Amino acid sequence: MTDFTYGTVLSALHEGAVRRITLNRPDRLNAMNRALIDDVARAFDAANADPGTRAIVFTGAGKAFCAGDDRQDHVHPGSEAEARDLVLAIQRATLAIAFGPKPVVGAINGWAVGGGFEWAINCDFPIWADSARGFFPEVSLNLFVTGGVTALLPALVGLARAREMLTFGDRYDAATLHDMGLAWKTAPDGDLLETAHATARRLAELPPLSVRAMKRVLGATATPDLRRAMDRETEATIAGFMDPETTRRLSDF
Repeated sequence: MTDFTYGTVLSALHEGAVRRITLNRPDRLNAMNRALIDDVARAFDAANADPGTRAIVFTGAGKAFCAGDDRQDHVHPGSEAEARDLVLAIQRATLAIAFGPKPVVGAINGWAVGGGFEWAINCDFPIWADSARGFFPEVSLNLFVTGGVTALLPALVGLARAREMLTFGDRYDAATLHDMGLAWKTAPDGDLLETAHATARRLAELPPLSVRAMKRVLGATATPDLRRAMDRETEATIAGFMDPETTRRLSDF
């Protein structure tokens, strides 16, 4: 496997064993519709299965990493079954990123909102551009977060700060996220991709057996309840989709 283009995601090998996966809806700030969600899962599953890929860089084309749910292309679930199908699709993308064997370096540019912020947190080595920003609007929309962040955030920043970030939906710049320990590094905007690729090259040069074991074991020990958290997130998000108040708040957002 070398390069592959999905409908909304690009996947290409760079510099040998480093694969770059790029969200490719720049005209919509890479906002999430169902096609993008499914393509992310497919792209990461394929990269994880590709013997020629030893490290992955994950970024967004254009001015944003991912601006959350695409309000213009949003199709509100009409039944609990439809809501469950959508939420499980979102969680499948996280499983491919966070539970896949290959290390993932995030190159977070511009806005990372809601589900986009979740994907940034799912990366093993998230590098944020100096101008990047992130926030979680879900609670204000009568919804809930996914992506395992109810387990990952407390592990990264502590319970009190995680509660603040998820409940109030405040906006955070890259420097603040770095101070919290949520951004592994920050980089000038123009150096972001090269910084991410330099990290991925280092990872690709290490013995893959030990690198993958480190990702797997650290994840299992640092966030042992991650899968259970994702199951609970799924049920909470479905309940939010089914509440009529959510439709009103989404239309006003």
